Amino acid sequence: MRMPSRQTPTRIRRFGPCGFSIALACLVGCSGTIGDKIVGGGSSGSGTGTGTGGTGTGTGGGPMLCTDQMVHAGRAPLRRLTRFEYNNTVRDVFGDTTNPAIAFPAEELGNGFGNDADALSVSSLLAEEYGSVAAGIAARATAPAQLAKLAPCATTVTAATEDACTRTIVESLVPTLWRRPIVEAETLDLIKLEQSMRPLVGATFPTSIAAVIEAVLQSPDFLYRIEWGVADVAQPSLKRVSGYEMATRLSYLFWGTTPDSTLLTAAKNGDLGTSQGVLARATQMLDDPRSHAVVRFFFDNLLPISGLTDLERDKMLFPTYTAQIGSYMHDETQRFLEYEIFEGPGTWPDAMTAAYTFVNGPLATFYGMTGVTGTTFVKVPVDATKRLGFLTQAGVMAGTTHSNTTNPVTRGSFVVQRLMCNTIPLPTGDILAMVKPPDPYSAPTARERYTLHKQQAVCATCHSQMDPVGFTLENFDPMGFWRTQENNVTIDASGSIPLTGQMVSGPVDLVQKLAAADATQFCFAKHWLDFGYGRTTGTGDECATAAVDIAFQRSGFNVKQMLLALTQTDEFLYYPGSP
Repeated sequence: MRMPSRQTPTRIRRFGPCGFSIALACLVGCSGTIGDKIVGGGSSGSGTGTGTGGTGTGTGGGPMLCTDQMVHAGRAPLRRLTRFEYNNTVRDVFGDTTNPAIAFPAEELGNGFGNDADALSVSSLLAEEYGSVAAGIAARATAPAQLAKLAPCATTVTAATEDACTRTIVESLVPTLWRRPIVEAETLDLIKLEQSMRPLVGATFPTSIAAVIEAVLQSPDFLYRIEWGVADVAQPSLKRVSGYEMATRLSYLFWGTTPDSTLLTAAKNGDLGTSQGVLARATQMLDDPRSHAVVRFFFDNLLPISGLTDLERDKMLFPTYTAQIGSYMHDETQRFLEYEIFEGPGTWPDAMTAAYTFVNGPLATFYGMTGVTGTTFVKVPVDATKRLGFLTQAGVMAGTTHSNTTNPVTRGSFVVQRLMCNTIPLPTGDILAMVKPPDPYSAPTARERYTLHKQQAVCATCHSQMDPVGFTLENFDPMGFWRTQENNVTIDASGSIPLTGQMVSGPVDLVQKLAAADATQFCFAKHWLDFGYGRTTGTGDECATAAVDIAFQRSGFNVKQMLLALTQTDEFLYYPGSP
């Protein structure tokens, strides 16, 4: 069967007699051009800069508006649905809450969030799983209890009404899955597919419709966010993102799922054809509770909290830790950040320095707090001489510790690389073979152990960037509890911040100095650019980066305002046209 699609490239368009599985096989390792946009060969590295109308990087560490008046359209690689996006989409379209995409191979991290288009190739295993997962979804969607949800006619269909009912289902279901209107030729092809299933032994209307759903779920129009754009009359060298493509960009950015009917209607009515229209819709979407799930997903990937239920700890040393407590620690950080962004002050500096957290009864007991009962998380103050913000929460401290003893290297690496965006290359080859962690019994404190370790020439360069930050967090033990001594030796929590020369007296001083640094805020925005644009931004993205940084800075580093600024850059609104 051949499924025609609007101007679809040959690699996607020609399915041949073997149907959709051939199309998927052709997409394994796909690179080249889709429309007029390059696919593959992405940029890497970090960049600073943002904005519509052009921007560039300034000197002296701050962003500077691009001085020219050109539109700086960015690279728009072909993006494939991630497991997170796939699960959300089938949940919202079919009510399927089984998270079927968990069967897919894990995505390469790429930009750190698993949605880097340049790393999302299709292996033969993934192509095979697309088929089996689609079959499972289709079977559940056409089960007797679910069939009427596709269309009321599905439960009373007769030979005389079968074609009409198939059309009803196709015309209501496919535009939501393909995120655009379906054309008549595509509708007819899907009706023919349903007709072709009827003569099979044991075929029923549900099994025939299931075949249609399987085909739709395995089509490139569903699995990929294909964009063609529309010509920009005023600037023939550019294309604007079309209304339906913009609806898709916004929906997956803010909700992590396919556009709903309201958003598709806005696309149809031309409401997304201007930057002002995009901003108005983005503001509504960010205020919708559905945006919270994407923010949680972002932090699950940015922060070391997603594995807190699986920490390996000695029960003799940490008898009160359980997987359930790990889950509560994860929820503490997520609830805190959700409150900060959507209900509280809303700025990233505040999230780094707030003198409160959220706990429920069991977690309060674990921490030794009193006055909190039940499973509901409530806001409680913390001792501001010991803890401030998310970084010093027990879950983050435990998540950066991979054994029964603390490791200043892993904690320092997290701060330097994830919160400051200073990349420290991992050792490879012979050097990697020479790197050995210090003996945990070689000295009573981590500072002494790792100071000796750093004396090895092969280790010194990298450790000089990580260890001084990690030492400032040594007041927190492997479970994130506050301590003043290790092995009966008083802990020295002094250190410094690399590249800045700032001396730090301990964890609270570290947090306050990080929060006061614009570079820390711009690093946070950089992570959102990478996540929101589905690639690793860097060289060539200076104007978009500067525009977001400037909007973020002018808003007092308000997170929601920064997220809205992501939708106002030239890179989000345009992409290059024909050369």
